[in-house]
Formats: sequence, structure tokens, C-alpha cells
Amino acid sequence: MVVLGIDPGYAIVGFGAIEFYNYKYHTLGYGAILTQPTQSFDERLEKIFNEMNTIIEKSKPDVIAIEKLYFQNNQKTAIDVAQARGVILLSAKLKAIPIFEYTPLQVKSAVTGYGKAKKEQVMEMTKRLLKLEKMPKYDDTADALAIAICHTQANGSPMREFLSRKGI
Repeated sequence: MVVLGIDPGYAIVGFGAIEFYNYKYHTLGYGAILTQPTQSFDERLEKIFNEMNTIIEKSKPDVIAIEKLYFQNNQKTAIDVAQARGVILLSAKLKAIPIFEYTPLQVKSAVTGYGKAKKEQVMEMTKRLLKLEKMPKYDDTADALAIAICHTQANGSPMREFLSRKGI
């Protein structure tokens, strides 16, 4: 199974494609889509959409795992991230790729076994699980890889398989 993990944003969109087969990980590629504050917001969205289409075409994911949007303090930022997330989801939907959403708590639990793990702990486990020599340049990219790992953990769990067989 090839999973494309995405950490949505409008300045930086982190992405990471991994293959999970026989309970082993293989990193296919990762990076970030960067937009500039000097661009108009609609130009930023267009760039995200176009580059996401290219990433999907190159990585050929079976599924897309994306961080579920949650509000913090700044509503303007949350609305802008939601719009960027929308063009990312549209990109996946137009290519008929199943989309799965995970909260930060779910990602931390899946990657470290502890829902309140610190960012550094999640990054270290991501690095170990994917056998990376060093972490990616952007935290958003590391987060995207962790989101992809989260999907493989949730998807392959005995409970998930049991529920699937039961049609639940």
C-alpha cells in the first residue's frame, strides 16, 4: 500500500509518500510545497493545487492521509488553512483517491504509542520507523510522514480488520 501523508497549510504544505508492505516501510519521497507571502492568496491556492496534482501523479498513492483541521487561537489562519486543505482534498477527489483524516492526537498515539508525546518524540520515531538518516528540512514534511505512518498503523490493526470483516 502506498500512502501519501499531507500536513496542510498555505505557506508550507508538507507531504511524504511511503510504501507499507509486509509490516515494513519504504520511503518513496517527501518534501514541501512552498508559497510566498508576496503572492495573492488565490495564486497560493493555485500553486498548491497544481503541485499537489503533480505529487499525486508521481507517487501514485493508494490512499491519502491528511491531518484533520483543528482550530487554535487565530481564526483567520484557520480559515486560510481550511481553504488550502480544500484544494488538496479536491486534488485527491478528482483522481478518485480515498482520503483518511487523523487528528494530531491520533498521529502521536500511532507513531509513539502516547497521545501526548512531544513533537521531538514523534519526529524521532518517524525517523526510526522510516530508517531516515536525518529528518526533513521542514517540520511540516516530518509531520506528513508521521501522518502517513499513522494511517498504516490504523489500517493494519487487528481491531480494524475485525471491524471490517463485521461490516462495521
